[in-house]
Amino acid sequence: MNLSNAQYLEILNHSLSSGGEYSEIFYEDFYGTSIVYDNGKIEKINFSSTKGASIRVVSAEETIFAHTNDPTYENLMSLAETLRKNASERFGSNNIVKVKELKEAEKRDFAPFEIPFDNVSVEQKVEKVIKGVELLKNADKRIKQITVSYADSSRKVKIVNSEGKIVEDIRNYPRYAAIIFAQDEEGNLFRGYSSDGANMGFEFFTDEMIEKVAKDAVRQVVSQIEGVDAPAGEFTVVLSSEAGGTMIHEACGHGMEADLVLSGSVYREKVGKKIASQKITVVDDGTDKNKRGTLNYDDEGTPTQRTVLIEKGVLKGYMHSKITAKKFGVEPTGNGRRESYMVLPIVRMRNTMILPGEDDPKDIIKSVKYGIFVRKMGGGQVDVISGDFQFGVDEGYIIENGEIKQSIRGASLVGNGLKVLESIDMVGNDLGYGVGTCGKDGQGAPVSDAQPTIRIPKLIVGGIVKGGNN
Repeated sequence: MNLSNAQYLEILNHSLSSGGEYSEIFYEDFYGTSIVYDNGKIEKINFSSTKGASIRVVSAEETIFAHTNDPTYENLMSLAETLRKNASERFGSNNIVKVKELKEAEKRDFAPFEIPFDNVSVEQKVEKVIKGVELLKNADKRIKQITVSYADSSRKVKIVNSEGKIVEDIRNYPRYAAIIFAQDEEGNLFRGYSSDGANMGFEFFTDEMIEKVAKDAVRQVVSQIEGVDAPAGEFTVVLSSEAGGTMIHEACGHGMEADLVLSGSVYREKVGKKIASQKITVVDDGTDKNKRGTLNYDDEGTPTQRTVLIEKGVLKGYMHSKITAKKFGVEPTGNGRRESYMVLPIVRMRNTMILPGEDDPKDIIKSVKYGIFVRKMGGGQVDVISGDFQFGVDEGYIIENGEIKQSIRGASLVGNGLKVLESIDMVGNDLGYGVGTCGKDGQGAPVSDAQPTIRIPKLIVGGIVKGGNN
């Protein structure tokens, strides 16, 4: 979308000519490749690309929005006219905003990259898939089914708004995953899964990364095959840093997104109050170099930052878009994100984590006479209003007399996010990341989450317990 500043000004001012406090043009140019090995062969190679732009006009709590997949000057002016007519009916105003000049925002580079994905042949990308397949084939004779997936995408965005800013950013998302099924002597199948991702170029796909993904998937499925049924009851639980930050992302992070706070999340009206152990500091960091949730600017053109959510147990604030920030009377935090130009931005996490503490992870394990060690978390459910959660455990072990012993299977963790935060009494000096694509309101957003090794003195383990750990 190579329009002149004069054309951008004309589009913005026309969209605001019948009323509105804020207008924004959002342009996106996306391409991606996905490769999947399954059923003993490369099952599919897909290429995708989209290009388009949208305009939104905001007045108080109302938003009007339109988009096009052919972002020419003429088409954008047509969208602006549609919005102008709509604005005159919905929020006409005598105080017309006039944008006088545009200025390019400063360049930021928290996600540097070396090799663009479109500079790499499909054959080279397939080689990365085959590398993982061969490692898994030779790992354990009990493995019966192997699926390895490669994905890359590049997303160039440009945001021009009535605040007079022109923001450009590029996001490169590599992703690698392995899913395996292995069979025990009785014919039972067990699943192992591992993945990794970032915001960087093709250089992400190193042999070391692929070997780690394969090794983690194998270790996980072996722990299931050789495991015993998980005990049920209330235990001391140690969450490994390798578990990633699923707990903090799901049980805490969503409830601190300002739009969900407005909907009545468990963290509403608790800013300035102690809600967690003094050992707990939680941040959502959009500037963590090359992590999957890292952005230079969010999808509203706000520069990203390290947003402190909890500091030494005290709730300091929430994650905000422009709209929620205005409602709360604070500055936006750079958490306004959208899946594509065809949808409106909403409040989303980026890289959400509990910061490391002072305890040695080995000492945390030694402190437990009998409990559960969670090495990998699984999926689960969270009620953001109450904070109650239930998560599966993909890889877990018994801790006995301060040592990690027998692996377990079929475990789940049931509790309440606030109560868990309050009860954590040991925080490791390590930090481990997990990656994913977070879903909310029908939109997906690349994210990562992280945590150190932590000890929860009492948590319900086993089957579903209605209402959580009350």
